[in-house]
Amino acid sequence: MATKDPTAVERANLLNMAKLSIKGLIESALSFGRTLDSDYPPLQQFFVVMEHCLKHGLKVRKSFLSYNKTIWGPLELVEKLYPEAEEIGASVRDLPGLKTPLGRARAWLRLALMQKKMADYLRCLIIQRDLLSEFYEYHALMMEEEGAVIVGLLVGLNVIDANLCVKGEDLDSQVGVIDFSMYLKNEEDVGNKERNVQIAAILDQKNYVEELNRQLNSTVSSLHSRVDSLEKSNTKLIEELAIAKNNIIKLQEENHQLRNENKLILMKTQQHLEVTKVDVEAELQTYKHSRQGLDEMYNEARRQLRDESQLRQDVENELAVQVSMKHEIELAMKLLEKDIHEKQDTLIGLRQQLEEVKAINIEMYQKLQGSEDGLKEKNEIIARLEEKTNKITVAMRQLEQRLQQAEKAQMEAEDEDRKYLQGCQSKSDSLQKQISQKEKQLVQLETDLKIEKEWRQTLQEDLQKEKDSLSHLRNETQQIISLKKEFLNLQDENQQLKKIYHEQEQALQELGNKLSESKLKIEDIKEANKALQGLVWLKDKEATHCKLCEKEFSLSKRKTWQLLHLHVSQTLHLLLLLLCHQLQYQYALVLDLVVRRTK
Repeated sequence: MATKDPTAVERANLLNMAKLSIKGLIESALSFGRTLDSDYPPLQQFFVVMEHCLKHGLKVRKSFLSYNKTIWGPLELVEKLYPEAEEIGASVRDLPGLKTPLGRARAWLRLALMQKKMADYLRCLIIQRDLLSEFYEYHALMMEEEGAVIVGLLVGLNVIDANLCVKGEDLDSQVGVIDFSMYLKNEEDVGNKERNVQIAAILDQKNYVEELNRQLNSTVSSLHSRVDSLEKSNTKLIEELAIAKNNIIKLQEENHQLRNENKLILMKTQQHLEVTKVDVEAELQTYKHSRQGLDEMYNEARRQLRDESQLRQDVENELAVQVSMKHEIELAMKLLEKDIHEKQDTLIGLRQQLEEVKAINIEMYQKLQGSEDGLKEKNEIIARLEEKTNKITVAMRQLEQRLQQAEKAQMEAEDEDRKYLQGCQSKSDSLQKQISQKEKQLVQLETDLKIEKEWRQTLQEDLQKEKDSLSHLRNETQQIISLKKEFLNLQDENQQLKKIYHEQEQALQELGNKLSESKLKIEDIKEANKALQGLVWLKDKEATHCKLCEKEFSLSKRKTWQLLHLHVSQTLHLLLLLLCHQLQYQYALVLDLVVRRTK
């Protein structure tokens, strides 16, 4: 026969112990019927078994002073794998009485059970075997399939409500020893358990009836509060309906007014647009005419400016010559010799000019030989030129005066031109501003029309929404009416159930009184029977006198007393049987009533 692996046997033993402890804890907690405290023995044994399961196959951690082998390391990993476990880790670290890692691990297990998430936390650990391999050997329970089975069994503990005080408990110095006597069964324990099960069933039925009554009372109170809230909400809804109707009427009136105003605004805007179009067309025509006149004026001014500029250039040239002549004359006045030389130069220049004029006249004369009128004109021009040459000295002074007058006239003309140009520019700017203003007005009118259209659309959408809300409110009012009817029906049913409950309570009280009376009678009869059973008939030779009255016995008296004793014992036995039958019948009636209530 092949020998089994001891680690596999250990794992199997721990798995079986975990099954027994979890099963026993769930069964005892359900029969216990309330939240479990830390002093509850099955719960203490469960924590001891879980501690042994987590310790199986733990690696020994070496430190400078000693060897460390605790389950706090793998449990601390849960915080990284499961974010919700951070609260448990923080609360365990904040506990003041815990000094060792084993105490922290025990506190962690208790808090996880109270949270009903022990199975979830340990499942996260088992999945991450790479991380667990740092803390456990390869043959450990948490690394094998048995660990997954135990985690699956732990899901059933979510049914249990535990209220454990971790602060005041000394978790560091506890000794974890498994008590196997809790899981071993005897025949007496089996009988007691069956009786306890029957009593627990009756108590459960009673608790169930009380729970039903509490639930019915709570439902009735909740229905009362719901009806009150529904009535309040109904009144609020009715008020809101009236307000909404008034608002709808006001909105309809405002919508009608706005439509009329919109029509008037449209008419006015159309008229205004037509008037503005006519004005703009007229202004454009006037602008075109004025622009044509301005162009003509501008062209004339340009021509005048050109002519005046040409005249100015001529005058400037003449001025330059005259200024040079003036300077020469002034210098001649100062220096006679220089004046003579300058006069000679001027005379030479004049002679040259005369010679040039003569040459020109000769050329003109040669050219205009064919026409006498041309010759006469040329002769006149020559005469004029000769006169001009004679009058140059006189014209010098006149030219200076004319220069001054021309400069003044030029300045005035430039000022007038500037003023005229500024006026034209201001007029053109004002016209452009008017045109831009009219364009802006048109854009504003278009935007106002778009806004009014969008506003009308929003008003229509609001009306539709209010209609939908009205329909929704009507549906809600219908639902409220149906809820009222249901509430009235529930009230009637509740009253009927209360009557039935009161009747059943009275019946139970009467039955209980009868049972108590019958029990008292049975006990009295039992005591009398015991008293009679304890007595023994003496022999006829020994019983000569009565012990109470001290009279002598005869055979006839002796036989009569024996017959009376037999008759009394038989009657007592019959009475006991009758009372037992009555008790059984009343007990059956009580059970029938309880079953009916549960149904």
